[in-house]
Amino acid sequence: MSDKELQQIQDLQFADLEAANALLKEFIIANLDFQVETVQIRPLAVSLNSLNGLITTADGTKYFFKTHVEPQSIINEYYNSTILAEAGYPVIQPIHSSTEWGKQLLIYEFFETPSMFKVIRDLEMDRRTDADRVISIQEKADEQLWDIYRQTLQPLEKAAHARSPIHQLFYHRLTGGRFANFYQGTDIFLPGGKINYNSLASMQWNINGIQYQDTLGQLVQQAIGLLEPSRTRLRTEKSVSNAIVGHGDAHNGNLFIDVDRGSMVYFDPAFAGRHSPLLDLVKPLFHNVFAIWMYYPREIAESLSIRWEIKGDTMMVEHDFVPSPVRVALLRSKLERVLKPLLGELSSRCMLEENWREYLKLALFCCPFLTMNLSDVKKFPPEITLLGLAMSVEMGSTSSGSMKSLLDTELGS
Repeated sequence: MSDKELQQIQDLQFADLEAANALLKEFIIANLDFQVETVQIRPLAVSLNSLNGLITTADGTKYFFKTHVEPQSIINEYYNSTILAEAGYPVIQPIHSSTEWGKQLLIYEFFETPSMFKVIRDLEMDRRTDADRVISIQEKADEQLWDIYRQTLQPLEKAAHARSPIHQLFYHRLTGGRFANFYQGTDIFLPGGKINYNSLASMQWNINGIQYQDTLGQLVQQAIGLLEPSRTRLRTEKSVSNAIVGHGDAHNGNLFIDVDRGSMVYFDPAFAGRHSPLLDLVKPLFHNVFAIWMYYPREIAESLSIRWEIKGDTMMVEHDFVPSPVRVALLRSKLERVLKPLLGELSSRCMLEENWREYLKLALFCCPFLTMNLSDVKKFPPEITLLGLAMSVEMGSTSSGSMKSLLDTELGS
């Protein structure tokens, strides 16, 4: 079974769950020394590029499985949970695994601890009322994360850094075909109209009265240039980059929280390794704070007010989407307890580049722009397509006036 067939199963889970279960059972039997009786995929909103669910063996024992589906990947090594455990991360270790490219799937002992994704959504929907407790646990976890960053921060040879799996989430999505397949030459359907991406790419953006400096086309080219994996991140050494041991994809769907014990554990280390600490922060900064529309597009569209018009060469957008207070609290915890100490440490070691902010923001740009295909009318209502494109500009570009986005305000730009 190839990576394309895994992608077929990932897509099929939302349309024909029974067929998806049957195909995945065949995959597990063929690729793992594991006696499977039943497979139950659990289609979740958080599963944008993955599959997860339950396996039952002939003796009735239940297990949990997870696989990341990354079409057009050029990375050959995934799932390095050992490096995380050795660095001090509280990480759930698999008991069976297949890590071959195109066949990445891990099996874990069954557990019922809720994901942080579910807990935060329950707080937003008033299904639980312990926000202060949850945020306190996140703050403690962020302090522990910074301690791991500090202890593992060291120069890494450029060639080794370029092989890190994390680049699949950013640079390789830009250059490996995903960007071209999603957008180039594609009609983008917006509320009440449409525009071809090739025309949209050259337009300026004004979002909620904030004028941004860069077009989508410029952001793509800037990201390709600055996020190129073999590019040196240290000005003082031509062959090295600064790196930490990181999870790489630590959004809330890959974190499980035990509120009673006050602890969190990491899960699904598909992109774990030694890589840039700024890249390591990108997925939690965006997906935990700004991306609820990506997970619940039709639900968010129902309450979203958004409108647009083109004035000259500028796309004018006004909308009322804002992250919930609990998500803003998560953002501030990550910035105050991890990013700011990191910047101070890099500066003290003469390892901080002047364009660190641009590097971080261009990686953030990739999250709304390339995690999912915003031009997919089956997945996204036109209101959400427009919101996602506007969010891409907000993440990647910088305002040209005195008004600032939430992100730029919190970053202190």
